[in-house]
This record gives sequence, structure tokens and C-alpha cells, in this order.
Amino acid sequence: MIDWKRVYYTALVSRGLDDTEEQRLVPEKKVAYQFTSRGHDVAQAILGSFLTHPHDGVGAYYRSRPLLLRLGLSVADAFAGPMGKSGGFSDGRDIGVVCNMPNVPGPCVLPMAGDVGSQYTPAAGWAQAIVYHRSQLGDQSYQGAISCVLGGEASVATNGFWSCLTMATTLELPMVFYIEDNGYGISVPGRLQTPGANIVDNLRSFKNLTLWDGDGTDPATAADLLGKAVAHTRAGNGPTMVRLTVPRLSGHSGQDTQAYKPAGLLERERADDPLPKLRRYLAAGPLSEPELSEIETQATAAVEAGLAEAMARPEPEASRITRFRYAESGAMQTRGGLGPSGHSFPEASEAPEPEGPRINLLTAVRRALEHELQTNPKLLLFGEDVGPKGGVHAATLGLQERFGDGRVFDTSLSEEGIIGRAVGMALAGLKPIAEIQFRKYADPATEQLNNCGTIRWRTANRWAAPIVVRMPGGYAPKCGDPWHSVCGEVLWAHATGWHVAVPSNAEDAVGLLRTAMRSEDPTIFFEHRALLDGTWSRRPYPGNRFVVPFGKARTILEGNQLTCVTWGAMVERCEAAAKKTGSAIHVIDLRTIAPWDRAAVIGSVKRTRRCLIVHEDTLTAGFGAEVSATVAAEAFLSLDAPVERMAIPDVPMPYNVALMNALLPQVDDIAARMAALIAF
Repeated sequence: MIDWKRVYYTALVSRGLDDTEEQRLVPEKKVAYQFTSRGHDVAQAILGSFLTHPHDGVGAYYRSRPLLLRLGLSVADAFAGPMGKSGGFSDGRDIGVVCNMPNVPGPCVLPMAGDVGSQYTPAAGWAQAIVYHRSQLGDQSYQGAISCVLGGEASVATNGFWSCLTMATTLELPMVFYIEDNGYGISVPGRLQTPGANIVDNLRSFKNLTLWDGDGTDPATAADLLGKAVAHTRAGNGPTMVRLTVPRLSGHSGQDTQAYKPAGLLERERADDPLPKLRRYLAAGPLSEPELSEIETQATAAVEAGLAEAMARPEPEASRITRFRYAESGAMQTRGGLGPSGHSFPEASEAPEPEGPRINLLTAVRRALEHELQTNPKLLLFGEDVGPKGGVHAATLGLQERFGDGRVFDTSLSEEGIIGRAVGMALAGLKPIAEIQFRKYADPATEQLNNCGTIRWRTANRWAAPIVVRMPGGYAPKCGDPWHSVCGEVLWAHATGWHVAVPSNAEDAVGLLRTAMRSEDPTIFFEHRALLDGTWSRRPYPGNRFVVPFGKARTILEGNQLTCVTWGAMVERCEAAAKKTGSAIHVIDLRTIAPWDRAAVIGSVKRTRRCLIVHEDTLTAGFGAEVSATVAAEAFLSLDAPVERMAIPDVPMPYNVALMNALLPQVDDIAARMAALIAF
């Protein structure tokens, strides 16, 4: 049963917000970015009436404020967000229409992003997490829960939409797609987004997808179709999609004049305004005229009171702006990851407990994954070919056989989908371990990776998505190439909110991976291809309690004549080069580059008075430049020689072995550079 009073009130409040922003706050420059919901408001208020389950999750976008109002967003917060005031869903950190609602219990609204289409794959992850909580963890409170994702007609052209659609239909996830079609993506008409300008018509042949299409300005039609879709999916019948046509009664944003629309269209759209239609519909049946008038008075008063409250709020505290890039002790996020549930892990130790013979790094990774899967039922592992094949590098061999395809499973070929799905699962309280087969293949997922890292910061610690992304890369022992041999780890060190671990040996791989799998922050775990079965990188398994704290370097060799800073596959070469010189060289393996052990490096350089940085990424703007700049700033007066770097010239890795070796820093070349610096 729809609460039509609440629907009408929500639509009126939403319209009052738009009116106030457009007519007052934007002209007064109190709101910088204004995105109207005018025309979308009635159908969204109706949709919110059906999202009632405590585990419902909503993937929304920048025109979804009416839905948030229906789900409990206060008028003051709705005003404060676009005004950049304190509190609310971002504490002034994000644009005001990029919202989130970590309602506990739900329904909740997942953290939105400012890019188009990025809401889809995390919503699919939330849907798959519903299934996981129910089937793998045995939590029947998730029975009947759904994931609902909203998007405009332009978003159906994005990678995120199609990846999400593939996941929803192949896995028959409990998902409702609501496409609100206003005919224009800013100025681009819908016929350029999908053939015939109707995505539902184009999806008639899709398996496992039930479709509805109708007029979103008609309250009865909107209520009927949205209600049917939600009920269908709640009953376990698989994903549904509803496309409703609605008018966009203002420009795309506050600066848009809509001059590109054909003559007469604006007038026709105004005549199709769903709000007057809603009032006429209610007056003809559910509500009396006095009731309607009372709701209108209440809505006007709520908008005025909310505006006054928002205007009275202070500006966000500038001294706090760098907080919540990472998890902070004593300040747990409201939703996302394992922390909010009070999850506990087995005892950990920084002291290795070696057992058995030396094993390669690949086996070490597999054993660490196996133990955490065994001891943490909320941990799951997925990617392309990780199931029966056991991964293209065999890191997951046998894990699906042991833990089942509900916990270790293959995905469709979409890195956007792999990472977006992982984000949604983490937001839903799971610990997903996603594999990207090779570092270069992460490029299509860059949007999701960047958004994931900023979730904690841009929601002011309301949400976090502490996923782990296993990402092999680097040159192979016998060849390279521009596609499979990329390192590029500096990209993730530059990205906000990520930890980046680059182990050089099997022992550290276990400790760093276990730390990542128990962290409240997202981690890129870089598995270098040359080290997976390398002889030097082999170590005894350090035990199931072993962890390596992020930001704590390892000393490979002690020395007082030169500091050599390195990580990954270059550690072995730097050790060999240092021994070849016969000099006392302090070789430091950073192990993690985000965070990195500044204190260890600076302390060493102040003793040795010289520094050489060696890495495999390209030279220009590689992470060695950050280390070099820090050493120059913090140890300048201690230096007796220039800080130098050795890295790959600024070209891709070649396939030919001789060409590859000509680019990679070789032991003899490193040793010569070390000797020259000592003699400087």
C-alpha cells in the first residue's frame, strides 16, 4: 500500500528545494552546482515507497535527491550539501547532489560518484552480497532484499551499465533497474545513446530480465510498474528493468539554458509536469482537498525550516580536511567492510614462524588466501579464470574445489565489473578479493578504482570499501611486452585512499597480503611476474599468524656508504649489485609504497650521505621521484652526492628479450652506479 500523503509531501519538498536553489541560492552564489530533479520527482517518490527492506541498497546518481528525501534525507541536509555546509553526507567535501545514506538498518543509498554510469556495478555487487549473506552466511534476514539502481537514458551507453546488466542477468541477481528517460543527456538526444531511443525495446531478447515501459508522469502507471518490478524481484524471480519517460523541466544543471531543444518542446514538457498530475490524481481519489492543502502547508514550512537550519550551519572545519583518507583508530566508518559488524580476526604476529621448505611466491599467496578463506567466512575471491583453472598464474588453484563456487568464482570479462562488484560487496559488509589478471588490464577499471579509494574521504567516514585487488604485472622471466609487463604502480600511490603493497619475496607476500585482507582500507597487492616462481624470492612459509605492517621497510643489507632504496623485482638485483661492489651499502626494500617508510629512508641517508633509488616503472614521475624529492627536502644537508634514480626509460616494455634487458636496470649497471656515487 502506497502512502500517498508521503509521496505528495516528498514531491513538494523536492520541488521546493529546486525552486529555492534555482531562484535564490544559485543567483546569490550560495550554491555552485545545481542539478534539478524537477520532473523526475514524483516517480522517485513513488519508487521510495517500495524500498522498505532493512537490507535494500540503492545505487543512485546526481538527479536522485527526491528518492533520498523519501528514504529519510532531512531537508536541512538536502540544502546543506549543495551549499557546502558542515554535516550532511560529505561535510562539504563533495558536490551537493553526490549523496549517500548509510541507514542502519536500511534501506541505504550507496555512495554516489560524479561520473556517469559508475553507480551500476557497485549496485550489482550489493545484489550479489545479498545472495552471499543469505546462501553462504545463512542470514535469512536478507530474504527478499533487493538492490535498486537508478540511471538516466544517457547512462545506458556506459560500460558500467552493460557490465552490470551482464552480471544481473547471468547470475539472476535481485536487482531492479529504474531508467528515468527524459530524452536528453545534457544536450545529446536519446537516439544517440541507444538505437530507437528506448533501451527497453532493445533488451527484449535478453534472458533472465523482465521489462516494463511506461509514462512516468502518470502516478497510477508509475506506481503500477515500479510496484510490479520490485515485487517480482523480491519474490526471487530475478532482475527487472523499468523505463519511465519523464520531462526534465529545467536545464541539465543550473548553467544550462536548454537552447538546443526544438521549438515547442519546452512548452510540451511543462504541460507534462508530473506534479500537477499527481495532485489531480490524489484529489480524484485517495486524498481530500483539505488533506492536500494541509500537506502543501507542511511541505512549504519544512522547506523554509530546513533552509534556515542549513543557512545557520557553520562552514566545514578546514583543519579536518585531510582526515579520513585512511581508517583512523577510534573512528570506525558507519558502513562498509568488516569493522562495523565487530568482526574479529585470529591472533596475528609480526614475527615469522617459518615452517617447511622454501616455497615460491605464488604458493605463498595461495596459502595465505586459503587460510583467510578458511578463517573468515565473509572473505570471497573472484576474477577472470580464478575458478576451475585456478588463475592464469595458478595462484588460486584448488581454492574453488575446496571452498565452493559461491566463494571462489569466475566473472565476466569486464574489469569495470570486477572492481565495481567488489566495491558493492565491501559496502555490504563483505571482504572481496578481486583479481585483475595483469596490471595493464586494470585500465578499464580506473574509474571504479579511483572512486573506491576516495569513498571514505568524500563521505566523511560514513562509508568505506576496503577491497583487495591482486594485480600481477612486471616483466616475465623470459620476455616482456607492452600489455602484460606493465608495472605502473605509481598510479595507485598517487590515487587517494589506497594502500599499495609490492612484495619482493614469499615471506613478505604472506605478511602483506594478510594485512591487506584484514585492513579497513583498500589495497592494491602487486604480484610481480618475475618473482612468482623466482629462486631468490623463495622463503619458508612464515606461518598463519604472520603479518607485515604497511609502511615498514625491510633492510636487505646493512651499510654506511650508500643507501639504495628499491622494491619489487629490483630488490634481488640491488642486493646482488651491492655485494658485487664490495662496499658497505644499505639496501632497503620498501615493501609498500603507499604508505612508504620515510623514516627508514631518511634515517639511512643521514648516515650514509648518499642515495640511489632503483625501480622498474618508467623514470619520469615514477615513485622514485617521490622518494628523491623527499630525501632532497628532508636530508639535503646530509648529502655528499646527488640523489640518483635508475629506472626504465619512458617507453613501454618490449617483447624481444634483448630489447627488454636493454631497458631493465641490470646488476652490473646498478653496481657501476653505486660505485660512482660512493666515489663522488
